Amino acid sequence: MVIVGLTGSIGMGKSTAAKMLREMGVPVYDADAAVHALQAPGGAALPGIEAAFPGVVKAGVLDRQALGARVFGNKEALRRLEAIVHPLVHRMQRAFLRRAALAGEKLVVLDIPLLFEGMGERRVDATLVVSAPAFLQRRRVLARPGMTVEKFEGILRQQVPDALKRRKASIVIPTGMGLATTRAALGRAVAELRGLRGNFWPSNPWREKFTARLARARRK
Repeated sequence: MVIVGLTGSIGMGKSTAAKMLREMGVPVYDADAAVHALQAPGGAALPGIEAAFPGVVKAGVLDRQALGARVFGNKEALRRLEAIVHPLVHRMQRAFLRRAALAGEKLVVLDIPLLFEGMGERRVDATLVVSAPAFLQRRRVLARPGMTVEKFEGILRQQVPDALKRRKASIVIPTGMGLATTRAALGRAVAELRGLRGNFWPSNPWREKFTARLARARRK
């Protein structure tokens, strides 16, 4: 099974690309959706978040604005939040991969916004990076409700620059020339990736552990 990481800076069209991939029959794991599920009422992350940031969970519901105010621009607070949420997200990701492998899928995509920031490229066989011109990225992001120039620039400072993402990418997907161009580029990428074989890095400890767990699951 070929495992592909899909990423891109804010406003580059990653969600649109993920939707197109699903329409092409490719299973996609959405890290953002996993985080929202973990932080929803009854979510597994809420007890840890409330313990670390008292008062942000009220009547079992996370006050996202209050939490955002605590962590925005505060690296230490952000690291505490990530230490709570990331292990749970990774557990959901492993469950997704296990289900896909047991189902005989040949290609899966992990939609991870901060793939390179967290060195997640070590856990995949290839990477897709969505990219558009900076002026278009800025226009898209500033059109979002509640977005400000200060917030946008703060987010950019926390992300690997687009130019570096493109250099590190296995395949770059253009998203600034219309949906048809993006879809065609994704179609070519999927065809190419489906012709490959997974587990390119047998010495990768993460892949070795995943393969071992999968083998045990198949014996049950």
